[in-house]
Amino acid sequence: MPEMTFTVRWPDGRVAEHYSPSLVVHDHLDVGATYPVAEFRDRSARALGIASDRVRARFGFACTSAAASLAGIDELAASYPADAAVTVLRLHPPLPEENPS
Repeated sequence: MPEMTFTVRWPDGRVAEHYSPSLVVHDHLDVGATYPVAEFRDRSARALGIASDRVRARFGFACTSAAASLAGIDELAASYPADAAVTVLRLHPPLPEENPS
């Protein structure tokens, strides 16, 4: 299953990478886009929920790494005002040889 990380800049300038077990994040976040913290958290939660469901469908269990990513996002999001800005810097897809057809 292709996995990815997404790099964001939080309102205080902190840059963090977050993990997803699926490329579905591409459907919920855009590189260069700036989202209010609350919206970024909601978009990330939707994407990571779908990603975890895909892992469950394929392997029979939810992805604890996706849950850990969301927990980290929740922790960071709680430390900023809901309307502060989070900027998506990069979406890191796997290298072509890591993503079998």
